[in-house]
Amino acid sequence: MNTHISPAIIMRIKEFGESDLLVTFFTSDRGRLKGVAKGGRKSQKRFANCLDLFCLANLEYELKRKGDLHFLHSCKLVHAFPGLRSDFTSLSLASYIIELTEILFPLGVTDKEMFELLNNAFVALNEGGKTDILRILFEAKAMALGGYKINLEKCCGCGRPYAGEGRAVFKRNKGCIACLKCERESKHSPGLGPDTVKVLKLIQASPWSEAEKMDLNDEMIREIKPVIKLHMEYRIGRRLKTAEYLD
Repeated sequence: MNTHISPAIIMRIKEFGESDLLVTFFTSDRGRLKGVAKGGRKSQKRFANCLDLFCLANLEYELKRKGDLHFLHSCKLVHAFPGLRSDFTSLSLASYIIELTEILFPLGVTDKEMFELLNNAFVALNEGGKTDILRILFEAKAMALGGYKINLEKCCGCGRPYAGEGRAVFKRNKGCIACLKCERESKHSPGLGPDTVKVLKLIQASPWSEAEKMDLNDEMIREIKPVIKLHMEYRIGRRLKTAEYLD
């Protein structure tokens, strides 16, 4: 039997047959996977208190050479993150985080940094972090890890490097900024102040521990929100279903 044990975050659970569960989970070493927990709805020994949405657990599962469905043998709870279910906003943001992760990372795509980002975001949300700031941090970092980093280095029109002076304009079809000589601010091309550009650049590049400590003021939050919203919708091609519960 070719079994493997991975730290994993439970993303989705669905009843499967009379007593089984179909589980989607994101692992640190094999990315997003799906597996069947035989007897998962009844077993109090192999899956005690760990097959629940958003939980972090050590999963033991059988590796499959063909197909994308694994067999879960057992799991041990590491962290239940009860704070994610403490109120509607936290629950909605946790669900939103899961949906965005599923879109950016198809089944079997390994990315340890994404697993760490997912875990760190849940830790911060569980501890009562500000949901508007946590959402910005996760969106910006997840999009960057998924290959959609916003280019904040130079103007996408004239190519002039951005020196951190004056306002910049976000171009959603280019995924980068433009100077005021090349583009005017509008609803679909929102502006960013120099401090906001600097902070957004650091969020995309810094570890979570550093990004979480950044002091985002109200103006920065107001400027970053529409930029990330436009960027995500253009690159992903649609609006996330869970976004309606947060906006």
